[in-house]
Amino acid sequence: MRKAFTALAVAAVVAASGGLAEAKTLKWGFQTDTTSLDPHAHNVTFTLGFLGNIYEGLVRRDADLKFEPGLATKWENLEPTRWRFHLRKGVKFHNGNDFNADDVLFSYERTNNEDANLRGRVVGIKEVVKVDDYTVDFITEKPNPIIYYEWDTWFIMDKEWSEEKGATTPTNTSTGVESYAAHHENGTGAFTITERQTDVKTVLVPFKDWWDKPQHNLTEVIMTPIGQDATRVAALLSGEVDMVYPVPVQDIKRVNSNDGTSVLVGPELRTIFLFFDTFRDELLYSNVKGKNPFKELKVRQAVYHAIDIEAIKKKIMRGLSDPSAIMISPKLFDKSEGFTRLPYDRSKAKALLAEAGYPDGFETRMDCPNDRYVNDEQICQAIVSMLAKVGIKSSLVAQPKAKYFAAINPKGGSDYAFGLLGWTPGSFDSWNVLFNLLNTPKPDEGRGPYNYSGYSNARVDELTDMIGVETDKAKRDAMIEEAFKISTSEVATVPLHQQALAWGKRDNIELKQRADNQFRFYYVNVK
Repeated sequence: MRKAFTALAVAAVVAASGGLAEAKTLKWGFQTDTTSLDPHAHNVTFTLGFLGNIYEGLVRRDADLKFEPGLATKWENLEPTRWRFHLRKGVKFHNGNDFNADDVLFSYERTNNEDANLRGRVVGIKEVVKVDDYTVDFITEKPNPIIYYEWDTWFIMDKEWSEEKGATTPTNTSTGVESYAAHHENGTGAFTITERQTDVKTVLVPFKDWWDKPQHNLTEVIMTPIGQDATRVAALLSGEVDMVYPVPVQDIKRVNSNDGTSVLVGPELRTIFLFFDTFRDELLYSNVKGKNPFKELKVRQAVYHAIDIEAIKKKIMRGLSDPSAIMISPKLFDKSEGFTRLPYDRSKAKALLAEAGYPDGFETRMDCPNDRYVNDEQICQAIVSMLAKVGIKSSLVAQPKAKYFAAINPKGGSDYAFGLLGWTPGSFDSWNVLFNLLNTPKPDEGRGPYNYSGYSNARVDELTDMIGVETDKAKRDAMIEEAFKISTSEVATVPLHQQALAWGKRDNIELKQRADNQFRFYYVNVK
């Protein structure tokens, strides 16, 4: 009887776990850890992509980035300034609490906080109205045809849990002020965290009460930050991990030639670009006193002409980049073919510097992350060398992304002269780029939160507002084109390229690579 009972107990455990013999673990290595578990803390692709496995928005995107219902089953534009969202019933948070309209209203208020890094997700909303427990109306200041385009990464939090844990205000990664949510999670998503060692290891398991049907066969996910490129690639080749990204472009051939591993290469929507300090009266870290050379259009043009983008593509990116003339991927704007880059021309760059009053150039500093974008530090090193050849002598400060973003964030007391950034518009729409990167910084309006250059043009601001409410595509595209023509002619930034995705995996791993570089575990199957 004892043997029979033991056999039945083992069988019950196996059945409950989906079969111990079928247990499937995904061991995944990325170049850094997520900056926070707070879903409203940091508007960075990796953090949002990671948290998208734990938290959910009212809408979501599939593997091809098409919209589909998330925590809302449907939505409708009842009036020009009123959107109604019908919420999904029967959804549970990871702690067992029910999801309802109160959580949506709470998440709106929390995200609308001036310290929320994702405040732009809800900008322009005048009021959120609870119609009933599973119906919510969003009242906008003006008509907004794309109100929900970024809501796949506007994650909904549990009001009761947040109030109980003292997490009603968002974590501020710039000032270091953290809430309980920075180190603990309670989402509605497909996976929940069982172990968290910051910068060491995070373990996740499927959420058994998830409302949707899993497409994966995973029983566990172990995420390990592996900062060094060589170490990360070696871990994949040895079988220590099953999947890594990014794979450095110089290692793609090596991974593909190794038995049992391969690299998925695809286009990414992110634009890599340079930004300048054009707001200080005196440039930091410069031998020029009492003036800021970057305020001069000719100086910014000189920087642009000094950059050999084809050399960067060939030597640093190994061909895996698409030089860009504007601040958005051509895949996301139909009229992008009408724009061309300023040509690489050292003589022109030197002449422009002389005309601006700097015939001998000047000294400055360049800030750059060294673990955020594909070959980011190498790109910056190349640009520093190129600028030196026209007379602009730059010392390079490259540091991990956590320190880098804290240093360049205006709320953290921005401390830079110029630097490198990357941007993927969360809505996959030009309005996002214009409003966030090229509009006059106005914190009270949520406008220009990532315009670290301080660039300001009243017409660009005006066009952005018009674009935000225009429903006629032809008229809208014409206004977008005008706004980009103005900002490019004034060299508000220097667009460099759209980088390519390179995900390395073992051959027994099936997954789907999204062009926004967000990794969703619920598409993974281990063979």
